[in-house]
Amino acid sequence: MSSMTEKEMNTGDPAPDFSLPDHTGTMHTAASYRGSWYILYFYPKDNTTACTAEALAFSAVYEELAELEIPVIGVSPDTMESHRKFIEKHDLMITLLADVNHEVIGAYGAWKRKKMYGKEYMGVERSTFLIDPNGIIREIWRNVKVKGHVEAVTSRLRELKAVIP
Repeated sequence: MSSMTEKEMNTGDPAPDFSLPDHTGTMHTAASYRGSWYILYFYPKDNTTACTAEALAFSAVYEELAELEIPVIGVSPDTMESHRKFIEKHDLMITLLADVNHEVIGAYGAWKRKKMYGKEYMGVERSTFLIDPNGIIREIWRNVKVKGHVEAVTSRLRELKAVIP
């Protein structure tokens, strides 16, 4: 195991900076999303059952969020090429960023020790962050279960947006 300490982000913390490529190689940075709310979510792997369900659920509310000018950004350790195939296969509407070195995933405290079949390994904890126009984390969901999650996020977003435009 690496000695990298697991960070814990809290609501009210400034969102860690990031600079990651999407499936076309275009770089996205935290700064490029300043001035608007955005949803940043971390997921383990393209084309797996739960991750596909989550991406489809976020894509389903894409239009509604686009009207509010709120981008949805998914981040996983997959490559740009893997993201491209994932997006094409499922007609995903959201932005997916490749974090192959887990730098951003780690910065948000989503790179965790996990256990499967008695073996310990490092992996992505499914997590979602709601970030306000000033780059402040306003809500965090950890260890996300996909069912009902997107509804919970959009509903909380509407509440917060009413208070912090």
